[in-house]
Amino acid sequence: MSKTAAVIEGDGVGPELVNAMLKVVEATGTNVEFVTCEAGAEWWEKNGGNSLIPDETWEILDDSDACFKGPTTTPGGAGSPKSVAVSIRQRYNLYANVRPTKTFPNTNHPLGDVDFICVREGTEGMYIGEEVKLTDDVYIAIRKITRPACRNIAKYAFEEAKNRNFDTVVAIHKSNILKQTCGTFLEEVNKVAEEYPDIDIWEYHIDNIAQQLVKNPQLFNQKVLLSTNLFMDVISEECSALIGSIGLIYSANIGDDFAMFEPAHGSAPKYAGQDKVNPVATVLAGAWMLDYLGEKENAEAIFKATEDVIAEGKTVTYDLGGTAKLSEMTDAIISKI
Repeated sequence: MSKTAAVIEGDGVGPELVNAMLKVVEATGTNVEFVTCEAGAEWWEKNGGNSLIPDETWEILDDSDACFKGPTTTPGGAGSPKSVAVSIRQRYNLYANVRPTKTFPNTNHPLGDVDFICVREGTEGMYIGEEVKLTDDVYIAIRKITRPACRNIAKYAFEEAKNRNFDTVVAIHKSNILKQTCGTFLEEVNKVAEEYPDIDIWEYHIDNIAQQLVKNPQLFNQKVLLSTNLFMDVISEECSALIGSIGLIYSANIGDDFAMFEPAHGSAPKYAGQDKVNPVATVLAGAWMLDYLGEKENAEAIFKATEDVIAEGKTVTYDLGGTAKLSEMTDAIISKI
């Protein structure tokens, strides 16, 4: 029985990137059925309402085995809806946001080769978006941390380390200041660690690891970096710079029975329609979705083809030092599948 994937085209450069991903994925002969749908700021600006996701899209998502989300824009300001990604993570309890961070051959890697995984709790923390006005001059934001969510993400991180034969989980926190929220996170990580005696646990304060990733990023190779929602959002972005371009970073949001795949970068509206941006993060997120849906060989074919194109360096986009258009790099990847 074939699997179904909902595909949100997104805003800005999203539609052209998603189109490139679908071309690459279809070149493998996939059996997955893709159902495109709308969500994001551009849809909301035309239609209004309290969500960036229309009811019809929720229905498609409910009936799908996985979701692919192109980059979407999240409007700012009081009263505007929460992001598409946050809405989907919370509805389907996609608690594990996962970003592999590994140097590609023949690319600019400013601080040397790196190879680690960033694992971020995806459903709570500061991203519940609850803020309170106390007076005209005083506002507070609520950081929600629960033991079940901490256990879920810790378990995922240790399983990821075990599956990849990585030797350490690095727990990133600020428990000397945030004694209850970060303290609870650390307690649960250490409890889960007892079930994995062969995997070490390192504890790092958020500010310390931020400078260690610049000073000596290789220290974290073959390790899983784990933290709460906002902390790992920031740290994983810093990690992206270590492989030279956010355009190479693909990610997944994984729960117990559903997953959403996406490039890690934003919608870059200033480049929309210019056939310019790097398709790699979007293409490899699509490959990862195929793997999740049971098409491991097709996924591996896309990863290998993409790595070969990057290694050759002939048909790569501007951020990788080349002059190729988005469509030209996409075609080069397809030619190697």
